[in-house]
Amino acid sequence: MKYYYEILEVNQKASGEVIEKAYRVLVKKYHPDLYTGEKRAYAEQKIKDINEAYKILSDAFLREQYDAELQKQLEQEQINRYDRFYNRDTKKQKTKNTYNNQQEEPVEKKHKVGSFMSLVDLVGTMFKNKPKGNGIKDLKREDWMAAGITLAIVIVVGVALWFIPATNGFIRSLIPW
Repeated sequence: MKYYYEILEVNQKASGEVIEKAYRVLVKKYHPDLYTGEKRAYAEQKIKDINEAYKILSDAFLREQYDAELQKQLEQEQINRYDRFYNRDTKKQKTKNTYNNQQEEPVEKKHKVGSFMSLVDLVGTMFKNKPKGNGIKDLKREDWMAAGITLAIVIVVGVALWFIPATNGFIRSLIPW
């Protein structure tokens, strides 16, 4: 998939006006009439890419679809990087069915995309595939820091919710004393 924001040299959060201005600047910069020989062929290809990127990013509906597809691709790349880091085989492996001794493929768990559950699935997968150790003695400095930061965030959010009148009663119900 082409990264249209990079082609137009704009940020992903750029407004329509910024995209249009970048498009006009790049069209002037890479106009094929300004080049000869091999550079002309490169400029023609560059103009095609710029026009394609502008066509997608200037239309609100097409841009929304493109952003969603781009987000899915980035999430899949993160999952693949994670799988490679933990040396997991991402291909389906055949397993034996103990009931009727037939070969069948297990159901591959798909990560939910764009929800809180995708984060829960990712964290769960990380803990399931983490190498076994001797318990608390094997924790690294990064693990301790992550635990400390998480605890600090929970405390800060709890204190903030304590001072909000609508959530004060709920926080009080969580405290056992």
